[in-house]
Amino acid sequence: MTSADARDQLIERVAKRRETSDRVLEAMRSVPRHEFVPDATIERAYADRPLPIGNGQTISAPYMVATMTDLLELETGDRVLEIGTGCGYHAAVTAEMIGESGQVYGVEYVAELAESARDRLGRLGYDDVVDIRVGDGHEGWPEHAPYDAAYLTCAAKTEVPDAIIDQTREGGRIVAPVGRRAHQELVRLTVTSEGIDRETHGSVRFVPMAEES
Repeated sequence: MTSADARDQLIERVAKRRETSDRVLEAMRSVPRHEFVPDATIERAYADRPLPIGNGQTISAPYMVATMTDLLELETGDRVLEIGTGCGYHAAVTAEMIGESGQVYGVEYVAELAESARDRLGRLGYDDVVDIRVGDGHEGWPEHAPYDAAYLTCAAKTEVPDAIIDQTREGGRIVAPVGRRAHQELVRLTVTSEGIDRETHGSVRFVPMAEES
């Protein structure tokens, strides 16, 4: 089976688990997930499960990437803040959603992961759309705010950091896992003129955000 065939089968499984927009499914179909996993796990690249990528981090399960991307309701040309770039897979899916006129600004705490993600995304042709820096995700990336959307691929202990909310424009959306390892939930925040609208979208399990500096 070719990687393209395996990817098609994965997308079919994801679509059966959750009603997901065609745009999200096509974006995921366009990204070669096997390019983002270590050689030791490449045979499981198209399993719908998280996989280790080193430094105690994981690449999220495709189903969860689809869920989070769908909840963000991304449009072509959006500016998106990503906290926890990891191997770069989720950033690549986001880049497919927003197109060449959009921009993803990724903040990764682990320098080694940031460097390898930057190289990998460049090799795959995403470097014009995805920019990555090493830093503390609690601080966001204020230089490029305001963002149309933001998401976390690591769990905030209690709530989404204030800096990320402050850097998201009115009407913008934030999707993030919140809680400690034993009990986390996926939340979507919408920034309004009167504050924050908060929704919950089920229990999840993500690696925690690095401790605040």
